[in-house]
Amino acid sequence: MSRLFAKLAIVVIVGNVLSSRPTAAQILPPAKPAAHVKIIQGPTLELAHDDLAIVRWTTTNPGGDDEHFGIVHFSTDRSDLSQTAKSHIRLNRAHPETMFRVRMAGLKPQTTYYYWVTSAGGNGTSDDVKSAVSHFTTPAPGKRIINYPQPK
Repeated sequence: MSRLFAKLAIVVIVGNVLSSRPTAAQILPPAKPAAHVKIIQGPTLELAHDDLAIVRWTTTNPGGDDEHFGIVHFSTDRSDLSQTAKSHIRLNRAHPETMFRVRMAGLKPQTTYYYWVTSAGGNGTSDDVKSAVSHFTTPAPGKRIINYPQPK
């Protein structure tokens, strides 16, 4: 009978640990922001349908807030890139690089879009990184563009 109570006690303890919320001691403070964030790959068009596109790029790890956003500024007018699309990510402090992927929706088919990318912490603080202006053209309705390396 004592073995049964011991097993029951272990089940209760493990259940409490697994269902508990993180305490202040378990939440890490923000990492030190990187002195200089650099885009090391991209930006590039990963995927495009007639009404949406996904742009991806990789930077050195920006540090700071674990909560981050990739941001694309875009438009059909190269001189007015005032539309924005954002995607939330969570930084991995153990990785020296961070990949951002941002989905742009509501696009028009067979239309050329100009864009540049940046990133910011969850509190809105910029990582002070900005790409050059790039462009892509959305395909005709029912078509798609895929530009993602396939595994070998």
